[in-house]
Amino acid sequence: MAQANIGVVGLAVMGSNLARNLASREGNTVAVYNRTWARTETLIDEHPEAGFIPAKTIQEFADSLAKPRTAIIMVQAGKGTDAVIDELVAVFEPGDIIVDGGNALFTDTIRREAAVRETGINFVGAGISGGEEGALNGPSIMPGGSAEAWQTLGPILKSIAAVAEGEPCVTHVGTDGAGHFVKMIHNGIEYADMQLIAEAYDLIRRGTGKSPAEIADIFAEWNKGELESYLIEITAEVLKQVDAETGKPLVDVILDQAGSKGTGVWTVQTSLDLGIPVSGIAEAVFARSLSSKPAQRAAASSLPGPSEDAFKPADPEAFIEGVRLALYASKVIAYSQGFDAIVAGAEQYGWDIKKGDIAKIWRGGCIIRARFLNRITEAYAENPGLVALVTAPFFVDVMAKAQTAWRNVVADAAHAGIPAPAFSSSLAYYDGLRADRLPAALVQGQRDFFGAHTYKRVDKEGTFHTLWSGDRSEIESEGSSH
Repeated sequence: MAQANIGVVGLAVMGSNLARNLASREGNTVAVYNRTWARTETLIDEHPEAGFIPAKTIQEFADSLAKPRTAIIMVQAGKGTDAVIDELVAVFEPGDIIVDGGNALFTDTIRREAAVRETGINFVGAGISGGEEGALNGPSIMPGGSAEAWQTLGPILKSIAAVAEGEPCVTHVGTDGAGHFVKMIHNGIEYADMQLIAEAYDLIRRGTGKSPAEIADIFAEWNKGELESYLIEITAEVLKQVDAETGKPLVDVILDQAGSKGTGVWTVQTSLDLGIPVSGIAEAVFARSLSSKPAQRAAASSLPGPSEDAFKPADPEAFIEGVRLALYASKVIAYSQGFDAIVAGAEQYGWDIKKGDIAKIWRGGCIIRARFLNRITEAYAENPGLVALVTAPFFVDVMAKAQTAWRNVVADAAHAGIPAPAFSSSLAYYDGLRADRLPAALVQGQRDFFGAHTYKRVDKEGTFHTLWSGDRSEIESEGSSH
């Protein structure tokens, strides 16, 4: 019976599409299993060309797989994933491979990998980006797990991944939870990218009075240049869509409350734990949270703000170009912060993550695919020890070209009362990063005053404390200033 080289468990839209993608590639025979048989039956009936091997039980599923058995789980993250892992462990053998292709929290993946490893079975957490379309036509894939598992899994994943400039968008990211960690950061960058694009749209619309259809044309034009990306492309499509029922632009009839599935929140929480400022990503998460507080927004709607005519650009075309430059600079900051978090995570968890390879596999299939990811790959190739992406020569030039417009746009937004939290926090981060001296010195003085937290000096080694409640003389301390 063992005829399939790969199996898929969980046949909702993502799982079904991934199974169809696998089946469409030469050399793959795909076993499929779902908790409810009806869903399996529907997939088999609708896609006879795929040659799926269906299973009614988990044992049947295991029996239909050639050794080493390899199965990709595509079920909802959480308890459902744990339940399927337990079922598979019961019917698999040492050397077999279980892949979790869902959006699992990377610390759960670390825990699961350690537990499954005890049985001799390989467990791989694989981030899969690209949504339903990517799953069907070629996603960007970020697998973790062991080198042994990658030997079997690598060719299969390469067969279904998106291809960018002749290269499959998949790489072995690192051990245990590395793949899901990188996918989490990818999603965090995605949050920032989407928020920045939304702020650019809002500034242009409120600053120039252009219609969504006119702004769609602007985004379509931007997509021909250095901002070329999937998100810019689909923004133009969304903005030109007209609601069939009302005849209004669709964007005007969509409720302005943005939801999320948690990966952006995880990125911010994890980065805080790692001590990495991801302010652009954080502001994007907070902007969604604010949008989803209708009672607070209604209560605050009459709060004072600038007059309607407080800001009208004298040259609308120049203003729009300024917004484009501000968007580009802010996007660079979002990616720079994301890669900072990847570097810190790799250090914390002992992963050997190659930053240039990550940028490469994000060039196709995934939601944040963009032209300038090649520039990121080149930056890490030229300097593997790059301490901050934004300091690479290419991006220094971007900032030099964009910074005046960026500052003007943030100032214009403030004068007009148009919220631009991701634009302004990205600029503040940039200025904080390049500052010779920060007011953190005063913060340390305050901390020492109220809590004897100590401080270090610029002119000599050691840790010090001022006797604030005594004679205010300074003493050397053994304590820590952290």
